[in-house]
Amino acid sequence: MLTFVPTPIGNIGDTSLRTLEVLSEADILLCEDTRVTKKLLHILQERYNLTCKENQEFISLHSHNEKAFLTKITSQFFEQNVVYVSDAGMPGVSDPGALLIQYAQENGIEYDVLPGANAVLTAYVASGFDDAKMLFYGFLDHKGNSRKAQLQEALFNGYTTVLYESPHRLEKLLKELEQEVPQRTLFLAKELTKKYQRYLKGNATTLLESLAGNYKGEWVVVIEAAPKQNSSAISEKDILGLDLPKKVQAKLISKITGEKPKEVYQRLL
Repeated sequence: MLTFVPTPIGNIGDTSLRTLEVLSEADILLCEDTRVTKKLLHILQERYNLTCKENQEFISLHSHNEKAFLTKITSQFFEQNVVYVSDAGMPGVSDPGALLIQYAQENGIEYDVLPGANAVLTAYVASGFDDAKMLFYGFLDHKGNSRKAQLQEALFNGYTTVLYESPHRLEKLLKELEQEVPQRTLFLAKELTKKYQRYLKGNATTLLESLAGNYKGEWVVVIEAAPKQNSSAISEKDILGLDLPKKVQAKLISKITGEKPKEVYQRLL
């Protein structure tokens, strides 16, 4: 049996009863970082009297070795109680785990995923944006044309969009948003469920002023959906189907999406 266990994103009190039960019965713990998992178990033992099996085995399984690990095991490995634990939050959401689930599906291995803490939905609900649909982009590429293209897609997809951002790149992102969509409302969630949790809402300029250079912590950025464009009889898909040079397509698409022609062109490339 294989079980995926989400862990608290900050507040240890968010640990569920099912999580405690599964951890107590685990024979093998696959860990994004064994040190983090051992520390978590120690805290749970002290606070909630968690009792684990003797001789539990801890195995490191992260994004850099996940593929190699799966080539070395057989389905018999999962005849024991195997638990996958990410460092914080839901496995498979900007964390390893998806390849392990695929392996289980392809090899007929029984598995389960426990519900639990998730920064994406927590920040989305806290934002208060009245939109029944949202898209999650995780972390944007750090730099280059791929980052520009991803940012344009995040800004003009028509939905409320959620991003993760590190403290040393948050200022860069806000300045990019200030240039691209100065009037768009943004919501920032800092250190969710932790002692220094903080919510901020406003446009990029007001948020930069509010933060005043203090970007420490883990951040979730929620971007308000782009204003609805006037309905058009032609869509981006229609334009891409025309036998036109990409630069011409980019200019036409920019008219219906609000993007800059150069950014559309880069995205089409």
